[in-house]
Parts: sequence; C-alpha cells; structure tokens
Amino acid sequence: MTAVTQSLLCAEGITKEYPGVRALEDVTFHLDPGEVHALVGENGAGKSTLIKILSGVIPAGQFQGRILLEGTPVHFRTPRGAESAGISVIHQELALVPHLSVGENIFLGKEPHRWGVVDWEVLFAGAGKVLEGLGLAINPRQETSRLSIGVQQLVEIAKALHKEARVLILDEPTSALSEEETRVLLNLVKALRLKGTSIVYITHKLKEVFELADRITVLRDGSSVATDRRDRWKREDVVRHMVGRPIQEIFPGRRREPGKKMLEVENLSVRDPRNPARNLVKGISFHVSCGEVLGLAGLMGAGRSELLCTLFGYAPGPARGVVRIAGRPVKIRSPGDAVREGVAMVPEDRGTQGLIGIFSVLENLTMSHLESFCTAGIIDTIREYEQCRNLSRTLRIKSPSVLVPAETLSGGNQQKVVIGKWLMDRPRILFLDDPTRGIDVGAKVEIYNLIDRLAGEGMAVIFVSSELPEVLGVADRILVLREGRLTGEFQSTEATPELIMEAATA
Repeated sequence: MTAVTQSLLCAEGITKEYPGVRALEDVTFHLDPGEVHALVGENGAGKSTLIKILSGVIPAGQFQGRILLEGTPVHFRTPRGAESAGISVIHQELALVPHLSVGENIFLGKEPHRWGVVDWEVLFAGAGKVLEGLGLAINPRQETSRLSIGVQQLVEIAKALHKEARVLILDEPTSALSEEETRVLLNLVKALRLKGTSIVYITHKLKEVFELADRITVLRDGSSVATDRRDRWKREDVVRHMVGRPIQEIFPGRRREPGKKMLEVENLSVRDPRNPARNLVKGISFHVSCGEVLGLAGLMGAGRSELLCTLFGYAPGPARGVVRIAGRPVKIRSPGDAVREGVAMVPEDRGTQGLIGIFSVLENLTMSHLESFCTAGIIDTIREYEQCRNLSRTLRIKSPSVLVPAETLSGGNQQKVVIGKWLMDRPRILFLDDPTRGIDVGAKVEIYNLIDRLAGEGMAVIFVSSELPEVLGVADRILVLREGRLTGEFQSTEATPELIMEAATA
C-alpha cells in the first residue's frame, strides 16, 4: 500500500513564494489516521505557511504542489472549505467570541432553531454533551471571557470537534498556559488520538513533542529536512536538524565580575488595584550592577512582571519604595521617565506591547528615537535607513528589507526588533520579561548570546523567564519570588533547580 493511500492528509511538493522570499520549497508532509504528528522548526522555517495552505488560508492556485485527503486531490479556496472537509486549526490567538457563552461559541454558525428562533435548551444540552464527551467539566452557560486562557483553548478544541473535524492543527497550544493547564491539554490530545482524531502539533517545546508525537517532521529554511518516528529521534538530533548545526552549549557559559551598582531598589511594594488589602509586590529590596545579568525566577503570579513594570513606570497599582540609579534617587512615574533615566524594557507580550505590526521594521526600530535623526525638524531618512540596516545586520534580523511590515517576520525576528529598538540609543539598564517565549531554539541561542554581549559591554540586565533552565543558564545571580516576596538569592555557581524550586514554593 502506498504512502498516499495510507495517509489521511498529505501535502506533496509544496512550494510557495512571496516577493523576494521562498517560504516553502518542495515540502512533503503526511498525516496518518489517529496520529499525532509534530511539526517543528525555527521561526521562519515555513511552518505557518504550510498550515495556511493545509487550512485554505492560502488558496489553491497560489502555491505549487498538491493536497490530498484520503488519497484524493482537494482544492481549498477558503478556510471554510477546509473546515467542511474536516480540517480545523486552533491558533495561538483564539478565535472565540469573548462575550458569548461557551455553548454559543461551540455552536456558532450552527445554532439549533425551532420556529425560526434559537432553541437555547437544545444548544446548551448539545454543548454539554460535546464537553462531557471530551471529559471537560465546563459549564456551557459560562461567559467565555471569564474562563482562563487554558480553558478557552479547550473550548476551541470542543468547537472544532463539534464541526466534525477529523484533522486538528494545534499551533503552539501551550505557549500561554500554566503547567496545570498544559497537563490538561496534553491529556486531551492523548485522548483524542485514541478516539482516532489526527493531530498536527506545532510547538517549540521539545518536551511536549517527545511526550505526544508518533512522528516528527523538521522544517528548516522552507524545506522538510527530516521525518521519522519519535522513537528514532534524540532531542539533540531534532535541535541539530532545526538549526542546521549542532548546539553543544546552548548558553554562553561566560561569567563576569560585576561593576558598580547601577540600579538599587529598597522596600518596594505595589498594591493590587482590585484588592487594596493585597500587595502584588511586597517589600522587595535588591540591586543589579553594571555588567551583570540578574535573573528573576518564580512561578506564575509570583510578581516578576509586576516588579519590572513598576520599575519601568507603569505600575499595575499604587507603589511605594526607593529607587536609585547610579547612586541617585529617582522618581519613575511613566515609561518616559524610565527612558530618560537610561532604562529600557522588552515586555512579555511583544505583539501588543512591543511592536506595531503594520509599521515597518525601520519604523519600529526608530519610533522612540526620531529626534536623533532630525535636523531642523526634518528626518534624515538616508541616515535613518543606513543605521537601521546596520543594526538589522548586527542582530541578524532575517527580513527581505527593513522596510517590510514587522508583522511579516517570524516571532524570533520580531523579538530582535523589539530589543533593537532600545539598542538604537544604548540604555544603561535593560529589563527583559520572558524574551524567548514562543520562539525557536535557534533564535533563543542568538538572544542568549546577545544578552551575554550586552552585559560584557557593561549594561545592567534583569532577565525574567518562565523556563528555569534559562534562568540558570543566562543569569550571573538569581532572585526568587513567591507571591510578591523575595524568598531566595543565589549566585549562578551555587544555584540548582532544586534550590530555586524550594524557594519558589516554600
């Protein structure tokens, strides 16, 4: 029996070109019935383009190659056409209507009617059966916006399966989930596989890949470079195929002697605006020196992001405490104040807080520094372009030009643009809030090396990460937060995962 007749869904010889960029070249991908097939690769490897083709976002006629469903060629001209054939995509950005109930979202577009009016009892009863069939204890009458992101992700899957999806494409499904929510979703994926649902699983988290996948396909630079059963892969082999080179040491491994204290914080507290009796940050004192990378570790809700936001001038609630920069007391009441004091921040959510997607790479890089390119109120566009192009090359931003919209770049390259925006005017202090979230291992290595270089040049860096190995690998010194309090401090040479987790959970 041939591979085509064995496969439920097959992409053969897929090639897709954009102006100046070949996104995919002769890619082949097979998905078998009841299989979890992991699709991995660096950002920019072509994963998103392939998924858009499989789901009808890029219509037939706009790419070369063919798509087969159960051995029969299909030509999807819209996402609705792919859905009708049983192919559904669960994107990172959820497609639910937040003010509608869970049941209404599950039945959206297929509401049961009686005498021309929605039959609400049938709708909610039906939604309840769908959720119960998936083992999900979710009230179908609950307003969707009141659910956590993890539960909303499960509702998206229930919605797709109600539409009789035979193929589920999960695009970075756990990137914004807690550990508990991630475990629920992974268990659901396993249960769906047992029921015969075929799943394309896209993630940068190789731990999940090796837990779930029956097969693994690696894309690199728009080509499918390797496919095999999971039991034939080793993690280091997947990484090597993804980046095109072996990574012996992911982290730079260099440690520096810190210089003078650059940022000092004394007894900083931040009140929860929704609950005045509770503090998000509770009496924290610490410092970071020139040439030092200070890591902040802790579980979700520990107060890491709230601490950085407060120091950057947009505290989530009323704040008090003393802040000194280079020994001088400062009052930072806005991000503008922070920038004037030489403080820069790469926020946790680059999409909504760090970039303007429809603006070009150049515009994003220079938007905070236009005065430096002006003479008599007129922007020197030639100097602006040359400086942005040089910075883009230094940061190895993969882009056809600095004039393309930032939203067309991969996640890792978007993150480099956010960092580059602040490097146009060298800050003294750099805050990095989960800077590698949602990007591939190759881009992570480049950002680790960039952090190491900036610290080596004397910059004071505070680095937050949800991944404990990152904190251990990048930081010179580590602070541990729990429920807004400082519960531990370790030099990198003495820190271990066990010590940090004990401080984070004690």
